[in-house]
Amino acid sequence: MTVYATLVTGLAGLYPYEVDTSDDLVDSVRFIDAPYDAETVVRAGYGAGVLGALVPLPLALFDVPILFVGALALTASLASIHGVHSWPHLAAAFRRTEALGDTPNLIGRAVLRMQIHPSLENAVRFAARTGDGPLSRSLESHATRSKGTPHAGLLSFAEEWSTHFPALRRSSTLLVTAQDAPEGERGRTLDRSLSAILDGTRSQMAAFTTSIRAPTTILFAFGILLPLALVALVPAAPMAGISLNIWLVVIVYDVVLPTALVGASLWLLVRRPVAFPPPKIDRNHPELPDRLWLRAGWGLLAGAFTYAVVEAVGPTYLSGVAACGIGVGTAMLAVFSPILAVRRFVRDVEEHLTDALYIVGRQVAEGESVESAIDLAADRVPAATGEVFGRAAGVQRRLHTSIEEAFLGTYGALRDVPSQRAHSMATLLAIAGDEGKPAGRAIVSMADHLEELEEVEAETNRALLQVTSTLDNTAAYFGPLVGGATVGMADMLTAENLDAVDGMSEAATLATAELGVVVAVYLIVLAFIVTPLSYALRYGMDRTLFGYHVGRTLVSSMAIYVLTVALIDVVLVNPS
Repeated sequence: MTVYATLVTGLAGLYPYEVDTSDDLVDSVRFIDAPYDAETVVRAGYGAGVLGALVPLPLALFDVPILFVGALALTASLASIHGVHSWPHLAAAFRRTEALGDTPNLIGRAVLRMQIHPSLENAVRFAARTGDGPLSRSLESHATRSKGTPHAGLLSFAEEWSTHFPALRRSSTLLVTAQDAPEGERGRTLDRSLSAILDGTRSQMAAFTTSIRAPTTILFAFGILLPLALVALVPAAPMAGISLNIWLVVIVYDVVLPTALVGASLWLLVRRPVAFPPPKIDRNHPELPDRLWLRAGWGLLAGAFTYAVVEAVGPTYLSGVAACGIGVGTAMLAVFSPILAVRRFVRDVEEHLTDALYIVGRQVAEGESVESAIDLAADRVPAATGEVFGRAAGVQRRLHTSIEEAFLGTYGALRDVPSQRAHSMATLLAIAGDEGKPAGRAIVSMADHLEELEEVEAETNRALLQVTSTLDNTAAYFGPLVGGATVGMADMLTAENLDAVDGMSEAATLATAELGVVVAVYLIVLAFIVTPLSYALRYGMDRTLFGYHVGRTLVSSMAIYVLTVALIDVVLVNPS
């Protein structure tokens, strides 16, 4: 059972009463394959509401108005209930978005199978069998239920998913039509089916990119830069007769603003129509170090070193929070870097798949065997892709295995390469080995399809990069720079206020040390919100990408922030 499932079950125990559920919640819980039912989620929400109401109550022990504490307790309780009740819907939306990213590949596999043999039932089963995910499982279930019907479950499958991906209906209809089309028209119809799904993906992502430009700009301006810029005005509030309590600043910067940013981020993410997530690397992958999580110990060393340096050089009031930020960031980098290294190798294998398939397809179409074509591709295709084909050819020669075994078997070249695209390619080559020369055109078509799909993904990523790059750059570099400068200026303004206003005591102003820690915590929270948002908009929900880039952001953010505060203090506040 996952940590979240354990938490849900524990919270549900705090509210042991009968509850009602909605059909939407039941569907969402079922779609994410949760180890609990919808009633447990509803009761867990009410249990979280009870705990949420208790969290702000200790503030009453400090100089915080009781009405404010009561309002905060009510808000925390309602937010906790809504958060737990909404999470299954969000998880289902994220999973559905990731699943739909496989739609072009799934339709592509069915089209290519039909080019070899024009049987819709075989094509549908091949597409479902060679995929891994909710979309493939859904297609397989529709195919199983439709045995004996002329459409092999494809149209009912398209109808189920067309609400989220409208182009799937048209593409599936063309695919069904191609089965009974004359031989001269079949190839053209299959090409139109592929074009329909690719054009649909391209248009949906273009519309999504356009729709998020304004919201991301607003989030950047009012959720990050403006709050950081206003820090410099906090010490001036007493001069205007405004009394500020440090707890009010803490609540605004470290509770209210992050909560608003999380809500805005989720609002943006659930609107993404499809995602093309990177390959998932299993923690048992042989290229990963044993006991990977022990590498987090580097974070303890980095945190201790940071604490000692900041304590020695200053500003000392930031030593604890800086050590925490840099220590956690270093630990995340140490843990997730090896996973990204394996993922980069997988991408290297996929990089020249198009060229390899084209070479194999042309050779097979000219009458050569698939085995000799694979050997030729190994010599002509560069880098990791060529090495994989070379290993597959070597396994064939030494063990006299089938093509599928040479790529995907116990000693196969792709055994430790978790690439759905490469595995689908190997399965198609295995079929081509049985079909011979007629499969050559299908292999060339698969190469063209992969090239078009890569273009769609590249266009999407370029467009989204223009929208989202400002977010993670701000969290990593510009935000800490602005925050450090404003805290330093606030220190100077506080000193000037104390000198200029008769009778103003230091107690009447917020201490710069307290303000600096509040801003540092805000910057750490930004790293955990804005950086994942940026990469999730580009690639979908991916824990490895989030972990690595959040770690990098934490290290750069805290280093820049502390250095900026120290320099401002030396140059402007205490120049002597």
